Formats: sequence, structure tokens, C-alpha cells
Amino acid sequence: MRDPKETTVDDLARRLGLKTNPQIFFTSAGLMVLILALLLIFPASIGDGFAAARTWVTTNLGWFFIFGVTVWLIFLIWIASSKYGDLKLGKGDEVPAYTRVSWFTMLFAGGIGTILMFWGVAEPISHFTTPPFPDVEPYSAQAAEDAMNVALYHLGLHTWAIFTLPGLAFGFFIYRYDLPMRVSSVFYPFLKERIHGPIGRTIDVFAVLGTLFGLAVSLGLGTSQISAGLSELTGVGDSVLVRVLVITVLTAVATTSVAVGLDKGIKRLSNLNIGMAVGMMLFVLFTGGATVFLLRSLIESAGNYLAALPSLAFWNDALANATQADGWGWQAGWTVFYWAWTVTWAPFMGVFLARISRGRTVREFVGGVLVAPTLFTLVWFVIFGWSAMEIDGIGGDGGPISAAVAESVPLAMFTFFENFPLTTLLQGLVIVIVALFFATSADSAALVIDMLCSGENDEGPVGQRVFWAVCLGALAALLIVLGGDEALPALQEVITVVGLPIFILVFAMIPALFAGLRAEKKRVEHGDPTVTPQEQIEIVEREDERHREEAARQREEAENGVPAAQQDDAEDESRQPTAGS
Repeated sequence: MRDPKETTVDDLARRLGLKTNPQIFFTSAGLMVLILALLLIFPASIGDGFAAARTWVTTNLGWFFIFGVTVWLIFLIWIASSKYGDLKLGKGDEVPAYTRVSWFTMLFAGGIGTILMFWGVAEPISHFTTPPFPDVEPYSAQAAEDAMNVALYHLGLHTWAIFTLPGLAFGFFIYRYDLPMRVSSVFYPFLKERIHGPIGRTIDVFAVLGTLFGLAVSLGLGTSQISAGLSELTGVGDSVLVRVLVITVLTAVATTSVAVGLDKGIKRLSNLNIGMAVGMMLFVLFTGGATVFLLRSLIESAGNYLAALPSLAFWNDALANATQADGWGWQAGWTVFYWAWTVTWAPFMGVFLARISRGRTVREFVGGVLVAPTLFTLVWFVIFGWSAMEIDGIGGDGGPISAAVAESVPLAMFTFFENFPLTTLLQGLVIVIVALFFATSADSAALVIDMLCSGENDEGPVGQRVFWAVCLGALAALLIVLGGDEALPALQEVITVVGLPIFILVFAMIPALFAGLRAEKKRVEHGDPTVTPQEQIEIVEREDERHREEAARQREEAENGVPAAQQDDAEDESRQPTAGS
């Protein structure tokens, strides 16, 4: 008879009414609580540690981030255009659950809505005033063009490649192979049934913690923007306390959305928010007095971005050691930070995209997730970025928006709208949109993190999802406290360090995904319904082993000039005993 006081994690999960994998849930939750406690007790020491670690990562591995994301993009384009593009994320007869319009709004609002609101004006203006290339004059026409190219590089195809790769891998292995809704399932071709053991659980715990940190940084930036906007509208000082209060209120809103569920919560908020954001964008386009200029810039910026992309994709700032006092170079503070930050979203966005994309083909998924959001990003940056640079004066000495960005990056969008009619209304709308993006991101994250722990496609108990939403809000608040008045540099330090192990994990998805696609394509072509995808992987591995052995035999023949079979016979004869022995 079992001891009724036995306190194994399985018993504890049952007593608490949890529907999850207890090892993953309690390990992730315990580490998260420990991290929160350490941030509370030793904020200064932890801040110094992150600063030192970030210096090492950016100095020694910045090239890996930049080159790696470009490799992912090339791989995805090749996969989509190859013979594997017609395979489905799901069984052969499945159809998508959402229309293309709803699909797009859900993936965008659950993705980088907060980021575009924060950087839509701030990033082009930052590069306009401080060009990334040393031979370009600030505020010049060349500086404006370079600023737009770099902004689109940071939030265009490369960013969405970071989301597309894990999304494709999750959707393929989870729905085609009927594996658990976990990151570890992607590595089935390598780990086989060990994905259910300690190695798989370790991968999933890393994914949960990385997702929490990535979303917390994004919500921290969004909170900084909301706080700055409230300061502009009400005169209340933009302080750490105000930001923490904002996070508290928005976490409560997100928790309510979590309790409603995916279809009712995220879909409604996504559609509402995209509608308001598009409405605000069109208002700027048609009331700013530069409509024709912006339409011309839209076409030109698309061409400039595509022309500059090959160079930007491989630009590593290699001469930084010789030209920069700190040895980092411009890329370390921008591109490396962006990729490290974005990749921490990869587990969250990957599972979320897979869940809403079931039934779509590989080609449709890659094309939709890469291209549609990039086109929206292009339009967004052209309308807000070019408008801001035009207001400040291209070819001049800067203006109020540049001054605001130099003082406080979160002020950029609010200062921008001071140049339009209905200023107060528009500034208030910015706050509402950012707050709703906060809610949809936290809502989506809580759902996905719960799935990463449980491995189930169905929503778990409300209490589990609420727990993760609260953890996310608490972590964002503590990171804001850790950064103090200079929140952005502190957030950059944290996310650059946390992003490294997640980056390595996502990079390893490429060979795993290719192995799975290759095996499944052979299974489909063979047409044997009795062979499972898992069995087909083993069949392909055995075939590959035979091919390697045959290739080795042929190389041996070529080197010796004698067929391997004859050489083996000769060796056997030489070992036979002679008559006098």
C-alpha cells in the first residue's frame, strides 16, 4: 500500500488538480520562482553578471547570431520551393481551421505588434540621427535610406524566419507524427523515444524559461512606452513605480483573456487591435500632407530593401575591433540584440503558429508566415518611419522627434503625433493599442507555455494558464526594476545572454526538420499506409547507412585499384597456412 503522505511530483500534480507533465511543470516553475527571488534579493549583482556575460557573448559570438539567421532564411526558402513543399502540417486530408485573414491577424497580433509600435518611429529615427555606416552624414538623404533598409532588415524577412523555422518544425512533427506539443518533439529523428526522458524534458524546460524571458523583455518595452505616453497625456512622471503599476494592471487584463480561451480571447483581441493599428496607419498616410511622397517611398523602399538585403544579411561589422573603442561595433547593440531577443520568442511563436496553421502545406506556411507580415512591416515602417524623417527634415540638422528619441526612446511615437491633428486622441490610441498587444502576447504566451509543459494540444486548467501569465508579468516587472530609469540597456543585457542557448537549440532544428521531411516524403512516395512516420525514419537511416558503406567500399576500390571483393579474397588467401608451416 502506498504511503498517503508520499510527495512525488506526480502525486502533487494530482492533488493540485493539474493537467500537465509534472516534471517539466514543477522544474520550470521552481526555476522561475528562484530567478524571481534572486532578482529581488541581488538585483545589483545579477545586473553586473548579465552585463559581463553580454560583453562576452556579443564580442565572441555576435557573428554566430548574424550568420545563423541568414542560414535559416535560406534554408526555409529552399524547403518551400523544393519537393518537400507540398507536405502538410498534419494528415493528408486535413484542411486549415482558420481563414487566411484570421490566420494573418492572429499570427501578427500574437507576434511583433508591440515591437512595431515601439520601434516604428524610434528605429528609423535612431539610424537617421546616428547612421550605422561611418561614412554617412547624419540627417542626410543617404542616412534616411540606410535607416529604412536597416529597420526592414531587423523586422522583415529575417525576424519572421526566426519564427517560421520552429513553427514549421513543430507543426510537422506534432501533427504529422502525432507527437506531444513540446519543443523536444522536433528532435525525434535524433533522440527517438528519449524525447520523453530527461534529455527531452531538459529541452522543454529551457524552452519555457526562454519564452518567459523573451516575452518579459517585450512587455517591458511596451510598458515603458505606455508609461511614457501616460506621462505625456497626464503629466504623471514616467517612473519605475508607474511602469510596475502598468504591468500589474495589464497582467490582470491578460489573465482575464487567458481564462476566456484561444478562439474567444486572442482572435477577438487580435482582430480589434489590427483594425485599430491599420486605421491609425491610414490616418497618418492621408492626413500628414505627404501621401504622394509616402506612396513613392513605399515602392522605392521595397526595391532598396531587396537590393541591400544580401549585403546586410552577411554584414558582421568585422572591423569593429579596429574602429570601435569597446570592440563591439554597431551590430552588437542592434542586430545581435534583435536576433537574441527574437529567438527567445521562437518556442512560443513556433507552437502558436503551428497550432493555428494545422492543415496548411509547408510551402503555404513558409510563404504566408515569411511574406505577409514582412509586407505589413514594410508598409508600417514606410508610413511611420519616412513620415518621421520627413518631419524632422531630411538634409537638415534634426528636429523634435530626433531630440525625443535621444532623450527617451519610448517617447518617439508620442512626439511624432504632436505633428498631426487630434494629437491627444492619437496618443491615447497608441496607449490602447500597445496595451492590447501586451494582452494578446501574454494571453498567447500563457497558453503556449502551458502546452509546452503538458504536451497537449487542448487547453489545460485555467489555474495553470493563470500561473504562467502571472509569472510573465512578475518577471517583466522585476526586469523593469532591475533596469531602473535606463530600462532598455538592462533589457538588452538580459536577453542577449538568455537568447544564446535558445539560438543553439533552434539552429539544431534544421537537420532534425530536414531528416523528418526527407523520411516522410519517401513514405508518401512509397505509399505504404502500414508504415508510420517514426518507422520510416528508421528505414531511411538504415538505407543511409548502407549507402555510406557502399560509398566507403567504392572509395577503397578506387584507392587500391582492386575491387574490394577481390581484395578481401586475396587477404583471406594470404592468411591460409602454407605447406611447410
